[in-house]
Amino acid sequence: MASSNPLKVQVVRGREGTECTLALSLRTLAEFRVPNVCNAFHVSLEKSNKFWVSDTVDSLVQTNPEGAVLNRIRTSGGEGYHNVTDDENLIYADRMMKVINKIKEDKIKKFTKTGDWEPLSIHSSRINGDILVGMIRGGEAKVTRYNKTGREIQNIQKDNKGETLYVYPHYITENINGDICTSDIGKQAVVVVDGLGNYRFSYEGYETIFSPYGICTDTVGHILVCDYKEAVYLLDQDGHFLQHIFTKKDLVFPCSVCLDDKNNLYMGNAVTEIVKMYKYLHWV
Repeated sequence: MASSNPLKVQVVRGREGTECTLALSLRTLAEFRVPNVCNAFHVSLEKSNKFWVSDTVDSLVQTNPEGAVLNRIRTSGGEGYHNVTDDENLIYADRMMKVINKIKEDKIKKFTKTGDWEPLSIHSSRINGDILVGMIRGGEAKVTRYNKTGREIQNIQKDNKGETLYVYPHYITENINGDICTSDIGKQAVVVVDGLGNYRFSYEGYETIFSPYGICTDTVGHILVCDYKEAVYLLDQDGHFLQHIFTKKDLVFPCSVCLDDKNNLYMGNAVTEIVKMYKYLHWV
């Protein structure tokens, strides 16, 4: 297992800054074998102890810790293409049909169309409920923000110098400060912009060729990102490498990472249909 040395972070409560020690406590809590998928390429969590898992083919399955199949959808496949909203509805991208769908009360409803852009990745904001979508079209790529009703309200494509930000944004998340963090396998980088779309930084790996896949953030703004061939990295809010939280000795082809509201970490991989749950952090 990777190093569990405590990390010190600055936590602001009201007008006072209080220094706390955040300790990584990576211990296995459970393993879940997900039915009807060939691997666990992406995981989306619900608050009700249920979760959705998709594979690299066309299956998107809702299951629980007991392994029951609660729902199953056939889609055009993809990678980080689904997420659960704050009101516990699954929202997912259908790349082939160029549409974003929402499942509400077990019924599939169209949320919005993406025109001639192919949606790759999706995230439902915990800050304001907006929907962030990474997309491609020909040789172009962008991130689009929609409001809760499906109206397009923002497009992010280039930095303030006119340089292209994205190539293939296949996983996406949002940090606690509103930063939009995207795993871009085409750029071999994590690309981060602020909530207004202004470029902040790119993280291009640690010592080896970087293959960024699943990405999420924790309650204090750390960024967790899977390197498909190597490890899971922990970055600070400004993109500085802090440490590995898993290495290739611990994992095989990690491609999905997410956290629940109890600081439990869920990991999916490209080889098996098993999702592993770990205790991630605690305050000391």
